[in-house]
Amino acid sequence: MKMFIVALALVACVAALPVEKEVPKILRYDFEPQPNGAYSLSVESDDGIVRREVGELKEILDADNKPQLVLVVKGEYSYPRQDGSVESISYVADENGFNANGPSIPQPPAPARR
Repeated sequence: MKMFIVALALVACVAALPVEKEVPKILRYDFEPQPNGAYSLSVESDDGIVRREVGELKEILDADNKPQLVLVVKGEYSYPRQDGSVESISYVADENGFNANGPSIPQPPAPARR
């Protein structure tokens, strides 16, 4: 009886192991770096994921009012959801931080008026 319970426990453990998914194949990969540090990137995979991004240099003034170059990244990505719809997210990363927008990303409430 003990052997039967141990055997069932082993079968349950094996059945609970995660199923390995196939690694998505890259259908398209374009990366174009520029000598000044700017770039463009475009990637598509066979599982429906798409990513496009550009990085550009922007001159800003630092705390001492000295010019400084920062990399500004703008892009978007999309992926198929389990319900068949496609989720699209756009984003910007610059001297002010990272900001993403899309239907599934919560937005902060509007400031209260006083």
